[in-house]
Amino acid sequence: MFEYRQVLARMRQGDSDRDIAGARLMGRSKLKTVRQVALNQGWLDPGRPLPDDAELAGIFGRNPKLPRSCVSTLEPFRDLLRSWFDADVQGTTIFSALQRNHGYTGSYSAVRRFLLHLKAERGITATTILEWAPADAVQVDFGAGPVLTHESGIPLKTWFFVMTLCWSRHQYAEIVLDQTVETWLAGHRRAFEWFGGCPGRVIIDNAKCAITKACMYDPEVQRSYASAAEAYSFRIDACPPRDPQKKGIVESGVKYVKRSFVPLREFRDLADANRQLRDWVMQQAGVRDHGTTREQPLARFAIEKPLLTALPDVPPVLAVWSEVKVHTDGHVVYKKVLYSVPFTLVGKQLWLKATDTVVQVFHRHELVATHARKRKPGDRSTVRDHQPPEAQAWLEHDPQWCLARANEIGPACHAVILALFNNTVLVNLRGAQGIVRMREKYGDARLNAACERALTFSSPKYRTIKTILDKGLDSQPAAALAQTPAPADTYLNGGRFGRDLQSILLH
Repeated sequence: MFEYRQVLARMRQGDSDRDIAGARLMGRSKLKTVRQVALNQGWLDPGRPLPDDAELAGIFGRNPKLPRSCVSTLEPFRDLLRSWFDADVQGTTIFSALQRNHGYTGSYSAVRRFLLHLKAERGITATTILEWAPADAVQVDFGAGPVLTHESGIPLKTWFFVMTLCWSRHQYAEIVLDQTVETWLAGHRRAFEWFGGCPGRVIIDNAKCAITKACMYDPEVQRSYASAAEAYSFRIDACPPRDPQKKGIVESGVKYVKRSFVPLREFRDLADANRQLRDWVMQQAGVRDHGTTREQPLARFAIEKPLLTALPDVPPVLAVWSEVKVHTDGHVVYKKVLYSVPFTLVGKQLWLKATDTVVQVFHRHELVATHARKRKPGDRSTVRDHQPPEAQAWLEHDPQWCLARANEIGPACHAVILALFNNTVLVNLRGAQGIVRMREKYGDARLNAACERALTFSSPKYRTIKTILDKGLDSQPAAALAQTPAPADTYLNGGRFGRDLQSILLH
């Protein structure tokens, strides 16, 4: 209100609005309004004292009679905009809704200014500076990293994984290629090894690789991350949703890495970038005077390090848990690789546990499958015992198996199977399997005799042998039939009358 008091003093001295405006105390339009109020209140009478700041604020600060040009075009929509603002609706969305549904013709800048006024009316929330004990906590976050160039010349997007100790401000930073659960867990392991110990708790945001359900009171932790917390004996402290200020230490740390490390640097590849980043942390970031503690992070870390929880003698196995569904082919998919499970579980939801070397699948807490970990997308790991019986039979009864069983039955059967596999057009594996299985019903002697009869008529086929056995023709001597002049091969294996002639001979 200091400007108003000066304006009133000059008005008492008889200065005109033009002179006062020339002194850049206030515009002429507003001076006209102030002069009218001063006349009504009697403030221009030299015998009366000037009003105090509280009285001036009550008139000019709360409800001033502003010129028309100072009234926002959004004033008629104040209540509507306040409700949208309280619901955290984005400014561009509000602007579009006003144009579409309420015929608003003003600019987006007017909407933005109005929202800033509403934010100021809401007031600024006071915050509290938290005090941290040594080795009490760390804060972890991801941040956008530099764009690297792949060997093929394609730009490669990266992220910073940053973990900062809350007391000493010493940090671990790494450039990674994704934000998956595996990367998240591996970053924690390397950070703890970098610090030489583990803090009491880890303060995190609500990233999907750590928290499956963000909630202020009952957050749900990703199963893999919960297992890692138990293995390293730290507790997880998830920030409330949409409240990153709760981990402001690492937020500032990420900004510091992005603004201080990345500019004016060149990286050959990912390994070179991480090597430079480690050197920067130890040679520059760790020895600077921190803006909050006013001490060097490495100097404070020398005090904090002995207080960290010792790491396990044997590094715990970090595993990623994932819920998967069994497809009709008896396989589950993880990282674009197929792993088989027992065929009786088709259509069921299972839990898959993946480590660096092994993949295990569980059904109702019972281990049902174990596979060596494969990395190449499109690979498949199949255990034959997981397949249905008919599929196992098909896979096991290959041509070599059929020939070995046929040799046990007799030479004629072996010759028939060999003739089937020598066919240059058909595979004939199922026919060979069917012939061999006939021994279970008819015995080796009869099957071999039927095969000998089929060979006599140059018809080594499944249908021919089955017909001979069904009609008992295998008991007739093949030598007598051999005296009958055999028709030409053309009529037996093709031609118009081959099928009828073969039927007559077999009967």
